[in-house]
Amino acid sequence: MITLVRRATALCVLGAALTACGTTAAEVAPRPAPSAPAPSSSASRTPTLAPGPAGLTPVFEHGPRTDGTTRGEQDGTRDGKLIALTFDADMTADQGPRAASGERFDNPQLIAALRKLKVPATVFMTGRWAEEYPDEARSIGRDRQFEIANHSYSHYAYTDDCYGLPTVAEDDMRADLERAYTAFEKAGVPNPMPYFRFPGGCYDKAALKELSATGVTAVQWDVVSGDAFATDADAVTRQVLDGVRPGSVVVMHCTRSAAPVTEEVVRAVVPELRSRGYRFVKVSDLVGAANGRA
Repeated sequence: MITLVRRATALCVLGAALTACGTTAAEVAPRPAPSAPAPSSSASRTPTLAPGPAGLTPVFEHGPRTDGTTRGEQDGTRDGKLIALTFDADMTADQGPRAASGERFDNPQLIAALRKLKVPATVFMTGRWAEEYPDEARSIGRDRQFEIANHSYSHYAYTDDCYGLPTVAEDDMRADLERAYTAFEKAGVPNPMPYFRFPGGCYDKAALKELSATGVTAVQWDVVSGDAFATDADAVTRQVLDGVRPGSVVVMHCTRSAAPVTEEVVRAVVPELRSRGYRFVKVSDLVGAANGRA
């Protein structure tokens, strides 16, 4: 689905909080990696969307709204209702001192819970997060249960007026995206996906145009979990369960300091959605389904 609007979501809370982390201009980027990750035999088959009107970066919000019976008409099988849990691993370029003083921007317990529950997931990671937690980034990236996608280098906004976030200059947007891929490569992440999530979910036509040459598909969501800075796990759980539909992309966070109840929410949401006939997949699976490849 192509949408040239900014989504006002519960992420505004996270965006506003990140403002306090620093509003200085983004650091000068080193020589960037290639725009799209170098394809391997498996990555080369990664599904993406065709460019939008006038060649703009395509935007994906959700998969097919079906119960998975279309293929079953042919072979007698059922895929179930597909849903993708996505987790933003946010960290700005200015939060190093806070991490050094003990604040945790990672959440290994959440990743462990997803592994125990055997839930595939897509982690949208900033380059700065990968630099701070290279061992965790590498572990997630090498686990076939997960896939890592791009969430910018520093979590600076790609539009003005994005919940108070510092902004990336239009001419620097591509370099910021590429710098994140460079950080993934240095951390040892194999085959990061050609998917990009705009910080704060904010984008406009100019941003889509600037990133069009990179070959990424922008990935938004249709279910806001509300886990950012939430302390009531039950409320977040209800919000997810009330919002999901077949093909949904749920946005959550992989940051202990900003989303302390997410692990508890996942442990409650997963068995309930499975009991409702949902099957958890990665974003790439939903994009493939939208393209008729799944």
